[in-house]
Amino acid sequence: MNAPLLQVTDLVKEFKVRSDGGRPGVLHAVSGVSLTLQAGETLALVGESGCGKSTTGRCILRLIEPTSGTVEFNGTNLLSLDHEAMRRMRRNMQIVFQDPQASLHPRMTVRRLLSEPLEVHGMPKAEIPARIEELLRLVHLRPEFLDRYPHEFSGGQRQRVGIARALAINPALLVLDEPVSALDVSIQAEIVRLLIELRDRLGLSYLFIAHDLAVVRQLADRVAVMYLGRIVETGPADLVYANPQHPYTQALLSAVPIPDPTVEKARRRIVLQGDLPSPTNPPSGCRFRTRCWRADGRCASELPLLSEAGVDHAVACHYPGTGAAASVAAGLR
Repeated sequence: MNAPLLQVTDLVKEFKVRSDGGRPGVLHAVSGVSLTLQAGETLALVGESGCGKSTTGRCILRLIEPTSGTVEFNGTNLLSLDHEAMRRMRRNMQIVFQDPQASLHPRMTVRRLLSEPLEVHGMPKAEIPARIEELLRLVHLRPEFLDRYPHEFSGGQRQRVGIARALAINPALLVLDEPVSALDVSIQAEIVRLLIELRDRLGLSYLFIAHDLAVVRQLADRVAVMYLGRIVETGPADLVYANPQHPYTQALLSAVPIPDPTVEKARRRIVLQGDLPSPTNPPSGCRFRTRCWRADGRCASELPLLSEAGVDHAVACHYPGTGAAASVAAGLR
């Protein structure tokens, strides 16, 4: 196998916070996350809100500075780069945000939104108009949209503009931070098809951050499941969907609706009890144990580490298995 495009090792991000009583504390947003992404691959980072997946994506791009760990892009440790070197490196990696309304400057036309990154990274002015038109064609928007402002577009059109802006300087990697979660279901499907088309046409690599496993299933090559700052299961998408080993993965998959009423009726739904624990005071041992039906004393005292559960399939659980997997995964293969 070729060297990975992106290698994240033991990434940690902690924020200093104060409790309601004014006492200093630490919010453990990302706790030792390791990820590998090959060129041309889509890795989905999934989990419920508050698990740290968006913070992970921002730390990888150094939009937020990590507390510790390493992030290597094409063999270069990004955390060792100074400000100017990191600015140049960002030609190779860009981000698409969840809310296109908030991520696009409301007082800039599409023409200005697309020309700005080209100017910042030194494209000759004479070449910019042709590149802008090319970007519009890539995301299937018409040339007459160039002089419109973001508020004049639908949500799906605004997200297409956001994707075009991210593609402006020909990056190799896109971090897609919940790129369709703010859109209607029908528009979600259109944007997912566009992302697949762009990936295949341009040879892009995606880190796709999401909570909706039904969306992830459409374009992910591999999946990493995150819970309260840690990766609890990772592997090829087909294998994780067909044979989930961690109870949290099984619970997430059981919530994915299946269009076949007969299968849906016979399938077991796993309903997690309680809320996601606070990252300022995570549980001892396994962080999932407070909501897990398999937990025992060992889970409270010993942190489970990622261990092999199959070919390129790893799980962080003291008691992995398929007790609920068959009914959970039915219809998702």
